Amino acid sequence: MSKPYNQPGMEALSKQTGLATQEKLLEVKRSNKILFIGIPKEVAMQENRVSLTPEAVALLTNNGHEVWVESNAGVTAKFADNEYSEAGAKIVYSAKEVFEADIILKIEPPSDEEIEYLKPGKTLISALQMGNQRESYFHKLNKKRVTAVGFELIEDKVGGMPVVRAMSEIAGSTVMLIAAEYLSSVSNGKGIILGGITGVPPTKIVLLGAGTVAEYAARAALGMGAEVQVFDNHLYKLRRIKQALNTQIYTSTIDTVTLSNSLQAADVVIGAIRAEKGRNRCVVTEEMVMNMKPESIIIDVSIDHGGCVETSELTTHRNPVFRKHDVIHYCVPNIPSRVSRTATTAISNILTPILLQAGDVGGIDEMIFSHKWFMNGVYTYKGFLSNANVARKFGLKHKDLNLLMAARN
Repeated sequence: MSKPYNQPGMEALSKQTGLATQEKLLEVKRSNKILFIGIPKEVAMQENRVSLTPEAVALLTNNGHEVWVESNAGVTAKFADNEYSEAGAKIVYSAKEVFEADIILKIEPPSDEEIEYLKPGKTLISALQMGNQRESYFHKLNKKRVTAVGFELIEDKVGGMPVVRAMSEIAGSTVMLIAAEYLSSVSNGKGIILGGITGVPPTKIVLLGAGTVAEYAARAALGMGAEVQVFDNHLYKLRRIKQALNTQIYTSTIDTVTLSNSLQAADVVIGAIRAEKGRNRCVVTEEMVMNMKPESIIIDVSIDHGGCVETSELTTHRNPVFRKHDVIHYCVPNIPSRVSRTATTAISNILTPILLQAGDVGGIDEMIFSHKWFMNGVYTYKGFLSNANVARKFGLKHKDLNLLMAARN
């Protein structure tokens, strides 16, 4: 019996004769936008940080973005101009020139002179520092029709504030180094070690506030063997800090008698109460300070918003301390600037992915209206105030960006 002839199927036949529907590659519309970023040198007193590290600049330029850096912008954070130029940035030699960029990336809010350099339609990303602002600042930005983003207002995808968290971690870790410095005999302090050793009673640390600053200050103090007490009026914060530290520490709500007794025995007091409604509440009176031990130390981290100790007065990194009632006061705002390279790296690690994402989605406007967590950082948008909290504090009118987002859709 002859072998049957194996005919090809219709699919194979149609492909051979060109009858089948052929797949065609369609052009995919790309939304990528080249960002033009300018990094000016900070002009504010005591500001040693810069917004991006050379490594971050290299990542941005390798992705096609253009970065201009003002000469010596990174020198106080120990980043040289040649590091930025080798990373692909263009070095410019005046603030006016760097403000030609579409996105201005700063640490401190712009000065009046820098606002004059801004051109309509540009984007400013910097700290807002609402507690230090005046109504005129927002009017000037709106007159320029600038989109301004406060990086401390930007949230992450789970509702946290990454820049605030990072700077608080740095401040909390750094205050213990400051305390150790001013307890030493070299700094004309009490001449005692921060912490404790065998046979010697431990240093007593009182923390006012139970937020991130207090958590990291407590970690450092406990690691060195100090005795730590934490005061806060929010019980959930006291529970949270005990869980975060995974140890049983003394915690208490703030009442005058208990706090006064603890302050009298304290070697170091850290004021780290977070500001509410733009200003801190004073919890340590001058009388309490008068009853503290001679040569004890107060470090008022809350001084940025007015301080939480009645005797606190603003000081600088050059002249950081003063004595009142024989108690050493350290009241320097912007403690992270003391460790500017670490702080720069922390901020840069947060801002760089945001900028890359903004480029991917088509620019800052698209980033604002496609990511609610980024929109939360915007406080002026093309001529009007867009942040309800800022408007409420200064008695100004504002427009809700969510309404604009609905109109765009």
